[in-house]
Amino acid sequence: MPIVSWIYTLAVLGAAVMGVNMTLLLVLGLIYQLPRPLASPPTVWPSVLVQLPIFNERYVIERLIDAAVALDYPADQLTIQVLDDSTDETSALARMRVAYHQARGRRVTYLHRTERTGFKAGALANGLTISPAEYVTVFDADFVPPPDFLRLTIPEFYADPQLGMVQARWSHLNADQNVLTRAQALILDGYFMIYQVARHRAGFLTNFNGSAGVWRTATIESAGGWQGDTLAEDLDLSYRAQLKGWRMSYLPQVTAPAELPVSILAFKRQQARWATGSFQVLRKLGPDLLQARLPLMSKIQGLFQLAGYLPFPLMFISMIGSLPMVLLHQHAPLNWGWLSLISLGLDILLGQVLLYKDWPKRLLSFPVLFMVGIGLTLTNTVATWEAFFGRNHKFIRTPKFSSLNQRETTYILPVDWTTWGELLLALYAFATGFVALERVPTMAPFIFIQAIGFGFTAALGFWQSGGLTRPAKSPESA
Repeated sequence: MPIVSWIYTLAVLGAAVMGVNMTLLLVLGLIYQLPRPLASPPTVWPSVLVQLPIFNERYVIERLIDAAVALDYPADQLTIQVLDDSTDETSALARMRVAYHQARGRRVTYLHRTERTGFKAGALANGLTISPAEYVTVFDADFVPPPDFLRLTIPEFYADPQLGMVQARWSHLNADQNVLTRAQALILDGYFMIYQVARHRAGFLTNFNGSAGVWRTATIESAGGWQGDTLAEDLDLSYRAQLKGWRMSYLPQVTAPAELPVSILAFKRQQARWATGSFQVLRKLGPDLLQARLPLMSKIQGLFQLAGYLPFPLMFISMIGSLPMVLLHQHAPLNWGWLSLISLGLDILLGQVLLYKDWPKRLLSFPVLFMVGIGLTLTNTVATWEAFFGRNHKFIRTPKFSSLNQRETTYILPVDWTTWGELLLALYAFATGFVALERVPTMAPFIFIQAIGFGFTAALGFWQSGGLTRPAKSPESA
């Protein structure tokens, strides 16, 4: 058998293994759907620090600060930190809003760094050095925490002295803004309603999602604090804490709404950062996880979670290998790698059924999600490759906006090389598909589906960026 056949087969089988595990989590997520009641409130509320890390967020900074100040919690036990690394007028807006609330007696402080050492992790660590609070909660710039957030989450710590973190479910501020935000809402709902529930209730390792969670300060300290050597500081700290013996909790009935990326270019940035970060954590903590005194299944599930973006490079390999397989008249093995997409589709379906009465209408966006999921293959393959070999360690923000009708101007993202790459891959897949119709017809349908996915993602990128006439100004230079 030619080496290309071996490579293609291994990629397909690897994707199939990931799909089998997703199916297992899907079953567990259904078994454990019945939520347990929330803990009773304490007689005395502890001190809490609310940290708001921001970088160039002019459109949402005031909304974020106002929502944090509106939290329903004893004022003498609540401190809010605005951790600003901005290089644009966001800083002036933040200072004015902080001064506004300070004049009304609220405990809000403003901290500005001129160097983004450690990125978000560095900002959070810097803020903790000047706060004696027993608990700390983090909200990214795109979130609007509900007033009762702390009163619902803090009591959980009193029921379990080894509980280190409580994570809430993300909901959405702008799910209906466009076809892309509707598609993103589907995948996030499925993740939070199925996979997070399964990992938590089955006793597997789980994670803080970077926002809308509460930490016991002692847990952060005992796990080594926030560390900026990966782009997934949330996942990194979560695993270090659990390897130290702390437990994590997830409350799907407590929600915090956030804004979804409105453009495919912004969404690709976000996904690439998450893919990079997860593989960086795998490199960093994988050996410790294997040697930890944990049940075997917990170790296996932990590795699967840290390698969660692996299906993308496996899909990329199988797609590139399709043409040689066709030209060699090789009858490819049944592509069980599509089991990952089938499991993901069921996860999305169940997430919508569990959350919404109008779920059939919401599922109309699934074809868009399916095509974009295929189109993300190039971006996420590059991200995982660079992370695996230690080449990518630059935090690139995702632009956010407060108005559902606002057209991006200042933070416009230009078409980058990955959009051109997606276009070329679409042409490659279409050509391969037509060759497959003659030589190996059984492979043609899968290849044409990939071609459509890459073509749709590339077209969406060109359209949302204004095409080729848009000046290529990076928002990071603002």
